[in-house]
Amino acid sequence: MTQQYRVAIAGCHRMLDRTPANHNFTTAFDADAETEIVAVFDLGDETRKAFLECWGAGVAAYDGFGAMLRQERPDILCLATSQKMHADQIEEAVAAGVRGILSDKPLATSLEEADRLLDACRGAGVPLAFGLDRRWLSSYRRLAELVRDGIVGELQSVIVFGIPNLINHGCHWYDAALQLAGDREPEWVSGLVEEVAGEPPDSRRRMDPTGRLMVGLAGGVVLYFTLGGSRRPSFEIVGDQGRLTVVEDGGQAWQWQESGAPQPLDIPQPTGDFPSGMAMVRDLVEAVAGGGRTACDVEEARRATEIGFAAHLSHAQGGARIELPAGDRTLRIPSFPWGNE
Repeated sequence: MTQQYRVAIAGCHRMLDRTPANHNFTTAFDADAETEIVAVFDLGDETRKAFLECWGAGVAAYDGFGAMLRQERPDILCLATSQKMHADQIEEAVAAGVRGILSDKPLATSLEEADRLLDACRGAGVPLAFGLDRRWLSSYRRLAELVRDGIVGELQSVIVFGIPNLINHGCHWYDAALQLAGDREPEWVSGLVEEVAGEPPDSRRRMDPTGRLMVGLAGGVVLYFTLGGSRRPSFEIVGDQGRLTVVEDGGQAWQWQESGAPQPLDIPQPTGDFPSGMAMVRDLVEAVAGGGRTACDVEEARRATEIGFAAHLSHAQGGARIELPAGDRTLRIPSFPWGNE
């Protein structure tokens, strides 16, 4: 018989229908043969009711996170609450014996919080699937493989366009660039944050502004992030023997060499409904079963989270280089409201 892992959903406001879509992780767990959704936590009475109407009255519903852990003893936690709650909830879940965690982004509201929750997962050997989708998409996996195999020669830099903010969505941009650059370790960050003094007090741009930044990686590779140029992630990957242009979030790519016209590349594209969600759930289940790690686990989450906070720290010092790990772990940036506030 197929092993059934008990799954608890925490924070379900984006999982109230059966349409596979970004952030609707319940659809992915429901589709996986080895997982069974047994419980849901949400602070909203109407939200919990809507979840049960969609996914079945047999799911146990809770307005207390700790009570759900104690009563249901889930194997896997799907965490889609506000990032303000992640550190406490992941520490509590690990202490309660949860064996694997899928966490939506952003990870935390400070580096101090991120340290706490990542240390909890490391210490207990709990695999984390941090929901940065591109880690599991066939297009980005193929592009990273091409760069690793030398399509541009020795990698020198990656230019990244279109970063919309530095924390909430910025982690997607940082992680995709790191993936394309072979996951070299970030060593320093220099950044300038967008001027938002003229924005209304409740502006999303004021809550989580965008900016421009450089990230130095081990081996001398530098990542350059800039706002504008595209509404979806686009990249120029530069090496000593040419460059690779990637547009439309991995949808199209061209190889440039010193002579000759650019050559289009055949890049496999993700297929199916919510392919990244289905893949990350499967990856997490396999990590729990085999004692391994996922494609976007604690170290990937650490790197993608620290860069955004370091950019703010750099801006406060006039764009000065911030050596990593950043010394100030207390800077708090709540970013956007998420649910279960």
